[in-house]
Amino acid sequence: MFGRKKAAPQPVVEETMDAVEEAAVEAPEQPGFAPELTGGPFSADEVDSDVLEGDQRLDLGSVNVPIPPGGQLQVEMAPDGSPQAVHLMLPSGRVTVAAYAAPKSPGTWESVIGELSNSMEAQSAALSLEAGPWGNELVALTQQAELRFIGVDGYRWMIRLVAAGPAGSAAADSELTAASRAILASTVVRRGTDPHPPKSPLPITLPPPMAEQLAQAHQMRIEQQSEQQEA
Repeated sequence: MFGRKKAAPQPVVEETMDAVEEAAVEAPEQPGFAPELTGGPFSADEVDSDVLEGDQRLDLGSVNVPIPPGGQLQVEMAPDGSPQAVHLMLPSGRVTVAAYAAPKSPGTWESVIGELSNSMEAQSAALSLEAGPWGNELVALTQQAELRFIGVDGYRWMIRLVAAGPAGSAAADSELTAASRAILASTVVRRGTDPHPPKSPLPITLPPPMAEQLAQAHQMRIEQQSEQQEA
């Protein structure tokens, strides 16, 4: 089963000058990608907590996602050192999963597709709407990349996955799209009980070892910048 054969080492975090932290995660060598959970995304109360503590899963507070073999993590940081987004870097492209607050009734994702379409059209992207396992998926081709937006409505939450890569990488039959759907089908959302405005992102938290390394790297960067200013 996925994630039970070998414990992954703690991520190694490095800070770059563009305020993006990278954490490499070595996954066990095995063919294919077979998460223990399938048929999701799930709400946290639908899943055995033991499964969420698997070696090859990443707990980000509001979302718990599987890490495919060979996957790496890239943590995007705000100027104050808090995490803004966590990306899964795969050989075929980049996958970003985020959860948002939503009303109890479905329909948030269809509304978001309309907003995304308007935004991407303003950037002169070529758009297409395709049917996926959970409904409509939006594919956008820009000058920089090809993107596939996949969303699912849950109970008081909506989850969105963005797959990004070079032109052709987000095609319906591509490796990146297959991996993205497998990740989303194994993702677990923790909505929590705190009130949040509809469509607002649910908070991201990092596992303690990664958060500590990022905090140290952020502090080191501040000290280096201070030294440069005094020089």
